[in-house]
Amino acid sequence: MKKSLLFVSALMLVSCGQGSGVDEYVEMGAATQLPAPLERSSQSKAKNIVLFIGDGMGPNQVALAKLSTGGPSHRLSFENFPITGIVYNHSAKSIYTDSAAAATTWATGVQTTNGYLAVDPDKKLLPTITELLSTKGYLSGLVATSSITHATPAAFYAHIKSRYKEKAIAKMLLESDVSIALGGGSEFFDLTSVNESLHVVLDKESLNSKTLTSHERVLGLFAEDGLDRRLAPPTQLEMTKIALSFLEKKSDDCAGFFLMSEGSQIDWGGHDNNVKYMLAEFTDFDQSVQAATEFALKHKDTLVLVTADHATGGLVLQKPRGSKVRAEWTTGSHDLSSINIYAFGPGSELFTGVMDNTEIFDRMLLALDYENLDSSNCLN
Repeated sequence: MKKSLLFVSALMLVSCGQGSGVDEYVEMGAATQLPAPLERSSQSKAKNIVLFIGDGMGPNQVALAKLSTGGPSHRLSFENFPITGIVYNHSAKSIYTDSAAAATTWATGVQTTNGYLAVDPDKKLLPTITELLSTKGYLSGLVATSSITHATPAAFYAHIKSRYKEKAIAKMLLESDVSIALGGGSEFFDLTSVNESLHVVLDKESLNSKTLTSHERVLGLFAEDGLDRRLAPPTQLEMTKIALSFLEKKSDDCAGFFLMSEGSQIDWGGHDNNVKYMLAEFTDFDQSVQAATEFALKHKDTLVLVTADHATGGLVLQKPRGSKVRAEWTTGSHDLSSINIYAFGPGSELFTGVMDNTEIFDRMLLALDYENLDSSNCLN
């Protein structure tokens, strides 16, 4: 009997140790971009902030994207940033966080319950960074490859105790001060009640920066829910460039702008334990960051930040077989890895070291010198 129990226990230990145990072998790429470190900014104060979120992007997702693109000597766009920090990312009542709770910390500086958006654990409304900056004459924009009502973008304008009430969240976006929002999610919107100040775009062909700037606000909805690349919707890169152009031109007479751009489906590839899916999304994400970096090199008052809400899939990179890296998924859920933050531009030095995810909100406001910004309205 004792031997049988020991045998069963051993089996249980092996099974638990293996997790989901999904292995994939990934060829190392040859499109190597050697390190090209960017210099630290000589300015201490930023005018604009571009915040990139790689949903589900843990350190091993970054490492695998690097290796699969250009091998061990390759550097992704944000790996050339001069500042890197480590971020702990638990929610208010758990060391496990979902996207809603994590995004609420960047948007409001307060940890909350998983599933909540811009409300605290007692369901008290929390002002978001876009709402606070709006009182100072700032414009704001959101880009996502999910629905624009999904957890991460929603945390910047919605105040609700359930991330899944996307029709209610969509109504909050229509009523918000967000100047441009691009993504999916048309099935959640009642567009019959949209007023003339909001220009709605429903196809990629109408996504023209020259014509969009004639409108006060823009809402682009390119899928019923999340964007499906098989149907050739606008990429994160295309939407990010359009949003940057729109906000740059519309903020000529404003204090500045805040843009959040999310590579939403990096996370979905992790949940599916699908390396090919995850890496395709990561490529678009990295190209989007590169475009924003080029913008910041021309507009030296722009701070670019790259971080994640959590890691997904428990991705482990194992000893290679020849030129192929063994990628092992150990779960279909989020994991408890800390994540990184990368910073370039004025105020970037604020993001070095180890920090809690709530501190990203505080440090963004410090980079803008928020307390000393004059209250003003934009002159459109």
